[in-house]
Amino acid sequence: MDKRPIGVFDSGLGGLSTVRAMKKILPNEDIVYFGDTGRVPYGSRSNETIETYAAQDIKFLETFSCKMIVAACGTVSTTAAHVLDKLSEPATGITKPSAKAAAMATTNNIIGVMGTSATVNSNAFEAEIHKTNPEAKVVSVACPLLVSLVENNWIDIDDEVANATVKRYIKPIIEAGADTIILGCTHFPILAPIIQKVAGGYVKLIDTGYEEAMYVKDVLRKNNLENESTHIGSRKYYVSDKTQNFCSVANILLGEDIESKCEFIDIFKYI
Repeated sequence: MDKRPIGVFDSGLGGLSTVRAMKKILPNEDIVYFGDTGRVPYGSRSNETIETYAAQDIKFLETFSCKMIVAACGTVSTTAAHVLDKLSEPATGITKPSAKAAAMATTNNIIGVMGTSATVNSNAFEAEIHKTNPEAKVVSVACPLLVSLVENNWIDIDDEVANATVKRYIKPIIEAGADTIILGCTHFPILAPIIQKVAGGYVKLIDTGYEEAMYVKDVLRKNNLENESTHIGSRKYYVSDKTQNFCSVANILLGEDIESKCEFIDIFKYI
């Protein structure tokens, strides 16, 4: 058994979709979360900048002696995966578990990917999907405005702006006939009710947060890194900008008041 926490990071609020899944799937695990809210979004940055940010985020989490590092960020997972590969502790992003789930879920071999510009340009999801299903046709669409919708709490299923934006982005995926869509940024599962409504009930959405949490559970089990079964997991949240907006949205997403568990940190101290 291993009592050390799991470190989770994202550019902002999106990674809370992974934390939300981990709360249910790994209730005995302590979690330290870092949201780089001062530098969100990552998806429009250069690869070099994304790599630098990811390395700094990880360096901060390593001050907690984390037993596993989880990049709950589609942009880091697809464009800076090698940063995770260099770590001595187990680490993962969202790409491999989500791509495998989509490749196995599709029945007509047409898969849509919604992601940030950096994620779509990397073609990482397509490459991973083809490892499991070489016959799959992948239709990828960059959806940068969806990150801003989540960060600004425009997530209600009836929100006119959110619905119109999703419809605009998802059109080429639906026209291609996709029966499965990867929500290739951890911000996007937060908009899943809207995306499902627009796409139609027949389309299967791959929740990257859920798939990543399931993968983490498997890694911990295989490496005997699980916490004691009687332990009640704790969660601590850190952000690189003011905490107010983060906490107000997080309270909705996680179903708990995290204000007392959330702190500002100066990420530039971890360069």
